[in-house]
Amino acid sequence: MNIPSKKPTIAGVVLAGGRAMRMDNQDKGLILFKNRPLISYALEALSFVSQQTFINANRNLINYEAFGHPVISDQTDSYDGPLAGILTTLIYTDTDVLIVMPCDTPFFKAKHLQKLLAARAEKDADIAVAFDGEKLQPLFLALKTSLTKNLQCYLASDQRKVAEWLKTLNSVYVDYSDEPSIFININTSDELAALEAQDK
Repeated sequence: MNIPSKKPTIAGVVLAGGRAMRMDNQDKGLILFKNRPLISYALEALSFVSQQTFINANRNLINYEAFGHPVISDQTDSYDGPLAGILTTLIYTDTDVLIVMPCDTPFFKAKHLQKLLAARAEKDADIAVAFDGEKLQPLFLALKTSLTKNLQCYLASDQRKVAEWLKTLNSVYVDYSDEPSIFININTSDELAALEAQDK
């Protein structure tokens, strides 16, 4: 008799914990794009694929709590980069898989997250990372939550680069070269204004 394998439970996190220095230190996730906070696009995408969604933020916590998801901050107050936010989420979640995306990419949808999840599951890889046809997009990830200890050790060794961590893992690259524009992100006020103008 074939016993069906248990479907992995999935958590999601939106990374909104950076300083956004190129955006004059504004909190990017809360900036409006098409009359909606930027982070709302990522939360909407995750709502279709994750059973538990977190927001990783290090300031304006009350504002982020208004979105109705648990808000978690880095373990340190030194803004140690996206891996610090991922580690915090791994510590808090008890799911099997974590899916990660940044707060400033409004064109990355649920179907793109599903592609990441499917590729990781098919290969039973440690981690799946998006590839736009030219380079990796290392903040779009689906990973096993069993990597918690591994990531703790990596950060403890004073390493911060996501791409370097990926090299140490059984990684699968997921090809989105047919639609690289989904990775357009908003880093400056000029970029925000230009994107707003495109659709008018």
